[in-house]
Amino acid sequence: MRVSVVIPAYNEAGNIGRLVTETFSVLPEDILGEVVVVDDCSDDGTRAEIRGLMAQYPRLRYLRHAHRAGQSAGLRTGIFAAGFPVIATMDGDGQNDPADIPALLARIAPPGGEGPALVGGLRARRLATGSRRWASRFANGLRARLLKDECPDTGCGIKVYWREAFLRLPYFSSMHRYLPALFISYGHAVAYEPVGDRPRLAGSSKYTNFGRALVGIYDLFGVVWLRRRTIVPPIAEDSGAAIPLRPVAPAHSAGRIDADTARL
Repeated sequence: MRVSVVIPAYNEAGNIGRLVTETFSVLPEDILGEVVVVDDCSDDGTRAEIRGLMAQYPRLRYLRHAHRAGQSAGLRTGIFAAGFPVIATMDGDGQNDPADIPALLARIAPPGGEGPALVGGLRARRLATGSRRWASRFANGLRARLLKDECPDTGCGIKVYWREAFLRLPYFSSMHRYLPALFISYGHAVAYEPVGDRPRLAGSSKYTNFGRALVGIYDLFGVVWLRRRTIVPPIAEDSGAAIPLRPVAPAHSAGRIDADTARL
């Protein structure tokens, strides 16, 4: 099952190039279809770092937002551009280990089949500071009680899931923190697999405990409302020929971004 690895990044010079190189090194070709890096308008050396690797890795694609839009927008841009039916995501800071991707893929069902449509990473031994770990534990507990998605680690960036299932979800900023709950709302099974957690080697986190809490509480109640209002009935009968449809391109694009344009 070949995958598109999608990595959103903002000001990750010193991390992103190392992560891309490692991804191509540890994932065999029968698993890794491509790596798509979405640069959320970085103002450091992120762009130069990725462009410097493109001649070495023909299956590396680089897209850059015209202005900052956030991590969820970066994921959505990369998933629209992806060419394979299964997506693997990682954060651009290098704290996710690409060597964990095969274990997650072993748990996911083939697209459209029976079984999990999303497998999320569960960081068994987090390396975050005490305050960040406490804030994360509190947020995960509150979210689990309200959403009942049984997700023990929604902040872990490494996940694998069906591309088509993601594109059918309602899009909103910060939706990446609620993907298990959204997948469940749309009738999909989810699963979790232990993964590693590594230290950040360069730069600093783009989130603070206070800022994450304010946005998280606002979004949490919105997702609770959305889950209660979402009804996806199972199909009892499907007769006749089905004509395959291509997903509609995002509003900011007239279609799939040309590869040469994306590399400018």
